[in-house]
Amino acid sequence: MSLGDLPRARLSTWPTPLDECPRLSAALGGPHLWVKRDDLTDLGLGGNKVRKLEYLLGDAILKGADTIITPGALQSNHARLTAAACRRLGLEVVLVLTPGHLPGREAPQGNLLLDHLFGARIVFTADDADETVAAAMADVAGELELKGRHPYIVPLGGSDGVGSVGYVAAALEIAAQSSELGVHFDHLLVTTGSGGTHAGLQVGAALHLAGTDVHGVTISREPAASAARVDALVSATVERLGLSSNPAPPAVVHGGYAGEGYGIPTRAGWEAILTAARTEGLVLDPVYTGKALSGLIGLIREGAFPTTANILFVHTGGSPGLMAQAVALHDYLASTTGNGETAERVTTERGDGRGHRV
Repeated sequence: MSLGDLPRARLSTWPTPLDECPRLSAALGGPHLWVKRDDLTDLGLGGNKVRKLEYLLGDAILKGADTIITPGALQSNHARLTAAACRRLGLEVVLVLTPGHLPGREAPQGNLLLDHLFGARIVFTADDADETVAAAMADVAGELELKGRHPYIVPLGGSDGVGSVGYVAAALEIAAQSSELGVHFDHLLVTTGSGGTHAGLQVGAALHLAGTDVHGVTISREPAASAARVDALVSATVERLGLSSNPAPPAVVHGGYAGEGYGIPTRAGWEAILTAARTEGLVLDPVYTGKALSGLIGLIREGAFPTTANILFVHTGGSPGLMAQAVALHDYLASTTGNGETAERVTTERGDGRGHRV
């Protein structure tokens, strides 16, 4: 079965840009870094989940669904984009979110604020145990069916064989862009969370990017558990595509960059966010892409890649999550040194127009 045979609901304009990052490369002393700008998908402030949702919601519509149910963390990018996609397609949406720090009287921020903006129904679970979340989604689905609705459950992060196909398509897109640019990518690096993006790229690279090694940086599970999850999703993706055999090698997942756990920023992640912003104007987030880039920086500093290598970093989006961490970001900026105006404000209130510091 080809990609074109699978049901798909178009949600964005493709391809997303593929940009060279010469100042970031120079700041890190090589290799040659490039970025695939999947933060620029044109739906709901963008992100990688749009690619998965095209295939997931295409499947849902084919099956007659009118309401989408999906789980996520309190600041889930996937939940935000699922809500936006449902509004684009005229579907109802229920988000089953794990508590984290539940909003009290303060206004919601970041992705959660956007969930409300898109009019999603939000159900909070008692805890983040898999069993609790699954039971909550089953309860919502049963309630909707009693009302004559037709629910469709999208898994965590949109990561299953259906959604991961979106990143097989992305690999085909990267192959066309790299050919046009005349650049061969020796390595491709992506965040590994729920695993679907990594799995799709793993299959897609095996099919369309000969000689490109795919690397993941885990932001939650231990590397071995993350790799096993990706490998299982690779098998599901291969089955969805109807391939006779699995063309992909075992997943490579690097650890040591998740810090204290999912959703908890690290100092290395903040360093990566600051470096990307001040060398290339790229906005990363502290939950996913900041930690992934900190992993790439760590691997470069360890000498894992030759300075002549071409490396493609897949920017999966998540900037609304940065806004939800405004206080932590401000504190990090205030703690840094040698970065210019971080802890000072420049004004031109003097009559001679020259700036002074206050």
